[in-house]
Amino acid sequence: MEKTKVLFVHQEITPYLEETPMSNIGRYLPEGIQLKGKEIRIFMPRFGNINERRNQLHEVIRLSGMNLIINDTDYPLIIKVASIQKARMQIYFIDNDDFFTKRKSTIADKNGVFFEDNDDRTVFFSRGVIETIRKLNWPPDVIHCHGWMSALIPIYLKKVFMDNPLFNESKIVYSLYDDDFTNTFRSGFDKKMKLQGISPKDVKHLKKTDYVNLMKTAIDFSDAVIYGSENINPELDEYVKSTKKPTLAYQSPENYVDAYNDFYDSLLTNQK
Repeated sequence: MEKTKVLFVHQEITPYLEETPMSNIGRYLPEGIQLKGKEIRIFMPRFGNINERRNQLHEVIRLSGMNLIINDTDYPLIIKVASIQKARMQIYFIDNDDFFTKRKSTIADKNGVFFEDNDDRTVFFSRGVIETIRKLNWPPDVIHCHGWMSALIPIYLKKVFMDNPLFNESKIVYSLYDDDFTNTFRSGFDKKMKLQGISPKDVKHLKKTDYVNLMKTAIDFSDAVIYGSENINPELDEYVKSTKKPTLAYQSPENYVDAYNDFYDSLLTNQK
């Protein structure tokens, strides 16, 4: 029988970034799911504070070379890869000089100021993951997104790529964390992120894009939600409950691999 394929899209993974509860899940969840017998692929942004030499990142020429257009500007998509040898895992990095490589931090500058173009970076990262999976021709059964920079993947897959045979049977799981930001994206984000297939109604939350509205959009187009932190934004907690989507409560570090694996299986079983 063919292995279940799980695509992990993470904003943070240790050891490439500092240890946080989210980056630890990024490191150990895929390994645990792989040990359960599933096939995995893992993506994250290639933030500029990731040491390329120490972590042995190298460009994958056959996957790079595409340009993504955001707000009428072309941005080259560069794909790099590195391995966590003891876990036998390969990590794909979405890179671009302007959005990632040239900056020596993640979402804010050295003074803690939120990058003004985090809106464009979110679009680029989400679209970059999807385009790379298309090039790999790898159909995931489950797509599990972590961190707000992955928040547009559900709407793109459900509205733009819904008829693509790689994705039309995929189950999308979105993990909510206590990773709120207090800024808002620049006005017009609801138009900037749109691709053919997305209607104004689909992006109703994005007319003013703050953290909560970005997460509501991710929830709307996901098939299921996992609470990745013990405490998440109360408004989002209420919103998740109102959708009546399959939900998995917060799991301790000792239990989450088994619980997530069973959750994936239940979503795929209910699909059949």
